[in-house]
Amino acid sequence: MIIGVDGCRSGWLGVIWDGGRSASAAVYPAFSDILKLEARFIAVDMPIGFPERAETGGRACEQLARKLIGRRRSSVFSAPARIALRGRDYAQASQLNRAASDNLGISSQAFNIFPKMREIDALMTPDLQSRLAEVHPELSFRLMKGQELAHAKKKAEGPAERRTLLEQAGFPLDKLTSPAKGGWVEDDLLDACACAWSALRLVDGKGLRLPQTPHLDARGLRMEICG
Repeated sequence: MIIGVDGCRSGWLGVIWDGGRSASAAVYPAFSDILKLEARFIAVDMPIGFPERAETGGRACEQLARKLIGRRRSSVFSAPARIALRGRDYAQASQLNRAASDNLGISSQAFNIFPKMREIDALMTPDLQSRLAEVHPELSFRLMKGQELAHAKKKAEGPAERRTLLEQAGFPLDKLTSPAKGGWVEDDLLDACACAWSALRLVDGKGLRLPQTPHLDARGLRMEICG
């Protein structure tokens, strides 16, 4: 089995898929709970690997992903310098990032997921990356369609476009518990499914890795976005 993971309000939404007609979704309180599952591969929508100095436009993988995504490029946040993760609040985190860059702040959206960034960063090792990769759902959907998406995911037509792409790709959305019963929003579910789709591609050796030769952070973690 493979697992696609997206952060949600109550933890981590994991979609388990066998690559065929069997799929299930559940919320896990901690990312370590997902690592305990016997998965062939895990794809997660969260930065893995952080630079010592933040660069304008973010890591190389983020810059390349934005180019491919096109009009939806704003959905790709720039990862902060690792030291910024130590910030106790937004002001301190931004100050730390400015000190470790050419005066670059951080977005409030990025800061809101700092706790999840810290959680994954504390668990990650280079060896673990042999079965776990960073994925961005909007890149996955872009690859599914073969061209830029017509609608932003927050627009009324956005979820429908993404559901259609998943169904056309063979994903059994009808097998999953509804968001109302599962404790997550539709956004989270569709993104986790897109991550699972990319995880299967990576297992099959068909996945895209940006960049082809990844940069390594100070801990030897590959800084790449896969799809």
